[in-house]
Amino acid sequence: MISVNDLKTGLTLELDNGLWSVVEFLHVKPGKGAAFVRTKLKNVESGNVIEKTFRAGEKVARAMLDRREMQYLYKEGKDFVMMDNESYEQMHLSETQVGGGVKYLKENMILQVLLHDGKVIGVDIPTHVELEVTDTPPSERGNTSQGGTKPATLETGAVVNVPFFVANGDVIRVDTRTNEYLDRA
Repeated sequence: MISVNDLKTGLTLELDNGLWSVVEFLHVKPGKGAAFVRTKLKNVESGNVIEKTFRAGEKVARAMLDRREMQYLYKEGKDFVMMDNESYEQMHLSETQVGGGVKYLKENMILQVLLHDGKVIGVDIPTHVELEVTDTPPSERGNTSQGGTKPATLETGAVVNVPFFVANGDVIRVDTRTNEYLDRA
């Protein structure tokens, strides 16, 4: 059990027979009446977002998550095959279980897989990945005064906007949270 006064963004709670992740929280102390905590919670399985208000000091159940380091091996049909780095067991995950990071998966990449009661509830990919540019239009002379960008297709199939000086074959660093070019590696 954890007090709602100790909530943090990203914390996972067990409420109403489901797993909920804290998206936002705000402690409110009105001039009149008791303090309360206003939260925005996201259902881990369905992705639904709700707003819920708790009395200050109220206790909620914290979900016990098992975070395992796994290595992405290969794609088999529609499934992604991961290997547990401790037990060397292989696990097949669907695209929905992997989430939005699918477009950055590269063979032999190390990932953090979140499990609850033996069931996969999420996959955390690294915040920055280094990928090779496979296709981008050639740079145009004299078109650099405004610091423009052009689309570039990466080796995993992801498309990112990059500065004009980036060429085919360059290895670039991409922020996986915002889908933005950071720099050349």
